[in-house]
Amino acid sequence: MTRAVVLPAVNAPLEISEIELPDPGPGRVRIKLAAAGVCHSDLSLSNGTLRQPVPAVLGHEGAGTVTAVGEGVTAVAPGDAVVLNWAPSCGACHYCGLDEPWLCVDALAGAGVPYARTPDGRDLYPGLGSAVFADETVVAANAVLPLPGGVPLADAALLGCAVLTGYGAVHHSAKVREGESVAVFGVGGVGLAVIQAARIAGAGKIIAVDVSPEKEDLARKAGATDYVPAADDTHKVIRSLTGGHGADVAVECVGRAQTIRTAWSSTRRGGRTTVVGIGRKDDQVSFSALEIFHFGRTLSGCVYGNCDPARDLPVLAGHIRAGRLDPGGMVTDRIGLEDVPAAFDAMVAGRGGRALVVF
Repeated sequence: MTRAVVLPAVNAPLEISEIELPDPGPGRVRIKLAAAGVCHSDLSLSNGTLRQPVPAVLGHEGAGTVTAVGEGVTAVAPGDAVVLNWAPSCGACHYCGLDEPWLCVDALAGAGVPYARTPDGRDLYPGLGSAVFADETVVAANAVLPLPGGVPLADAALLGCAVLTGYGAVHHSAKVREGESVAVFGVGGVGLAVIQAARIAGAGKIIAVDVSPEKEDLARKAGATDYVPAADDTHKVIRSLTGGHGADVAVECVGRAQTIRTAWSSTRRGGRTTVVGIGRKDDQVSFSALEIFHFGRTLSGCVYGNCDPARDLPVLAGHIRAGRLDPGGMVTDRIGLEDVPAAFDAMVAGRGGRALVVF
């Protein structure tokens, strides 16, 4: 038995309960969690914005230590420190063949396969294939990555989602160049990673935007040069901060039509707007045919930072060892497993950066 945060049904209150976790079968790995980040995607799973079979154990951003491996597993061994990869690519589909593993059609297949049981014998599903809101989890071997040396195990949890996504949005999707201006919409965990990544890329002006004025200090510590409280005239304020032109790059980390539209309007002619946030399928964004021609901007989606975790994790570890990247600086609350429901409430209210469950 192991303790876990269980979502019994979509939109139902989270429950802290004991679950029956099996020994790892062939090709599977059992992990004792050291830390798990509370991500907005977990909230989207709980409220039905993203599909997830239930009952489920949520949590997908985690790191820990391997305690057991099943038959055929050779990449990791008991005692190894690892980072969870919630979207492992199959290596064989059309998109993997195009070297775009972040679009793999089978990346989330594990989320639909029961991995544990409730005490009364019901099947339990792993949130995004990971189920890290638990003392221990069992995942497929290709869903774990060895942790490079020199990275604190607790901080490493954030590498599995927020940091990879934010770093990739800047370096792979928007391709921020030295001296460019970057506007970042949403100063949560991913937004703070975007700000740090923009600083690493050498951005000249980094403008953070959020509905909460209390996040200004957090944003500036991450590397923001300016802070703009979200309002109806946000796009005008950003243009005034960028010589009247607009930002070279805008990165939207919220996933709302209104924010996407504001990010687009805040981008200069010929600039790039990258959308990282995950929104509802019925939340429509509108553009006129004329403005698309006139502004010549690029609007792009960004899945998991367009990252290949096996390639990018060692790069991030190098930035951490050199002191350029600080995952721990994104954490505003270090909590216990029983505090996850309250952390969800804080996300709904727009408070804080990243809450980190430390086991």
